[in-house]
Amino acid sequence: MALSIELARRDISSIVVERQPKLHTVPKGQNLTQRTGEHFKAWKVSEEIRKACVIPHEYGSAGATAYRSLLSGYHFDWFRRASAQEFYAAENERLPQYATERVLRQRAAEFPNTDMLLNWTAGSVSQDRDSVLLELEGVGKRRKQLTARFLVGCDGSNSAMRQSAGIEQDVDDHHRQMVLIVFRSGKLNQLLESFPGKSFFHIIRPELEGYWQFLGRVDLDGTWFYHSPVPADKTVQSFDCRKHLKDMIGTEFDLALQHVGFWDLRFSVAKEYRCGNVFLAGDSAHSHPPYGGYGINLGFEDARNLGWKLAAVIAGWGGEGLLESYTEERRTIFISTAEAFIKRHITDDAEFVGRYSLDRDKEEFERAWNRLAKAGNDDIFAYFPQYSGSSIVTRSKDARTGAKGHHTHQASHGTHLSPQRLSNGKISHDEFGDDFTLIGIDVAQEELDSYEQVAVRERIPLRAIKTAKTCGVLKWNSRLILIRPDHFVAHAENGPIEDFRSVLLRATGQTC
Repeated sequence: MALSIELARRDISSIVVERQPKLHTVPKGQNLTQRTGEHFKAWKVSEEIRKACVIPHEYGSAGATAYRSLLSGYHFDWFRRASAQEFYAAENERLPQYATERVLRQRAAEFPNTDMLLNWTAGSVSQDRDSVLLELEGVGKRRKQLTARFLVGCDGSNSAMRQSAGIEQDVDDHHRQMVLIVFRSGKLNQLLESFPGKSFFHIIRPELEGYWQFLGRVDLDGTWFYHSPVPADKTVQSFDCRKHLKDMIGTEFDLALQHVGFWDLRFSVAKEYRCGNVFLAGDSAHSHPPYGGYGINLGFEDARNLGWKLAAVIAGWGGEGLLESYTEERRTIFISTAEAFIKRHITDDAEFVGRYSLDRDKEEFERAWNRLAKAGNDDIFAYFPQYSGSSIVTRSKDARTGAKGHHTHQASHGTHLSPQRLSNGKISHDEFGDDFTLIGIDVAQEELDSYEQVAVRERIPLRAIKTAKTCGVLKWNSRLILIRPDHFVAHAENGPIEDFRSVLLRATGQTC
């Protein structure tokens, strides 16, 4: 849905094929980052998303980590996304994926160039140099064919589109059976009143060897979801959910089960995100355990990254290098995220419970626990996806694309630009459009005009913004900043840009 909106606002027609007639009701994909909030602003759904939140925004969306059980007395604050707010032009949100999708469907329906086919299942794919043919099957074995310039498989971790396109995966199977439980309990709300503003909880248990128990609020009325490893010999029928949940909390409490399902813990990533005119996005391209809420946010970023590139190629000003850069940028970010922020937690927690024991040496355990608590929010600042090694940004010799870095206001090649107030009183990101933006800080109008003229000659849509130095823009530490349509920095310069044409051609994938 996000990709259809991203394309529609760039005047590109699309059809969304969805096999399910109704939205699912299992709460997942709830932790939405500030960066995702920026996407919502671009798609003009921020207000509707906020209205759809079932947990009031003022309640907070932070988490807590506990040892052995939630009520053990050993816990610390964890994953306070709001602490990185100054680096983004929107706030983080928390709502179930089905509520987010409902808003996006309504927004997509407002565009005359989007269509949605419900109750149709995508089948085989064939393609030639300039188009893709998709076979569909509907209710009653009805059949339909669709032909388009491009096809994007957004059909989940068991993607039929990925298989039909012949794209292979790398799979890291951890051979862990997991359970997802959705339940209601007003009593649990009362028991966790000592955790105000906490919406999700991560429990470390020695016997789980680093794998998480993860509890999250769906709303403030007593609906919860819960993930945990379970013994391999258990089935949905033989698994004692109530006893398991009691042990996780640390006391008895009343509850009503709504959903119980098993799944296998594994990491997978497509070897390529593109095969000719077929692309993959979201879980069809990459999947991982629901640790830290990275999945839905990565998927939205895929849509934002791919959308402007497809539109540019269709419009004629984007080169083949843009399409190639999608795998190059997004696959690298996923691998980095999985290794540095998800797998690492499993390894680190396993190391912790293997080395420190509350029963064996309480003083040593508490010293180590306090050190862990001090680092409880480090990932929020260290998770800074950037494309500094991309072939379509100006790059330095040792630049590397990845998810691990450090939030900074400095405008650097391939990084996300922080919002600052311009000399006209407006916030920078509110001035950016859907195309390239060139920001000139204390740059003569004649110089800015010369850059715009280059863009006009090359038929590349670009808007130049002139601003005087303010306390905010000084943090960018650049004189000229070329912003891509997805608001990442394509080029930053402290002097004049000597060959702006080459910079533009690189940024639009025409020369790499």
